[in-house]
Amino acid sequence: MTSINTEIKQFVTFQLGEEVFGVEVNRTREILSLIPVTSVPQTPDYMIGVINLRGQVVPVIDMRLKLGLPAGEETQDTCIIVMEVQVEDETLVVGARADAVREVLEINRDQIEPPPRLGTKLKAEFIEGMGKVDDQFLILLNVDHVFSSDEIALVQDISGGEVDEIEQEEESVEAVLNDQIR
Repeated sequence: MTSINTEIKQFVTFQLGEEVFGVEVNRTREILSLIPVTSVPQTPDYMIGVINLRGQVVPVIDMRLKLGLPAGEETQDTCIIVMEVQVEDETLVVGARADAVREVLEINRDQIEPPPRLGTKLKAEFIEGMGKVDDQFLILLNVDHVFSSDEIALVQDISGGEVDEIEQEEESVEAVLNDQIR
């Protein structure tokens, strides 16, 4: 007897322009409203920079640019999806800026088609499959293939110093404020 749980997968869906994408819920840590991102010099265009998330350096990628879509305007719905990515046997935490988060969808395995070989602007290795819900297709991403180890290592190497600088700036501001209060 097969369990219903093995037949259904849950996806956090988000929007990039007119397209709807999904990543597995178990890869998603949290969703943040848009917060300031510290830029990191000499990184690719799609790497916005890093955030300090409870003491952890988290690189943030603009998903539109990473997937080859045109840049978009920030709105009140723009958010950062913090997710776990497997790169060479290591779990890394990455932030992905999206236009908006839509919902969590349960999709039966029989509603997931293999990725198209032709006719998509995205690289086929980024796509786990195409989910069909009602009359709408969702592009289900394989987040492990969206981010390469070289890209993540680049941001992590550079960002180590950036977070130290951020923490030093925060300590300096705090010291000035404490002096003013006294």
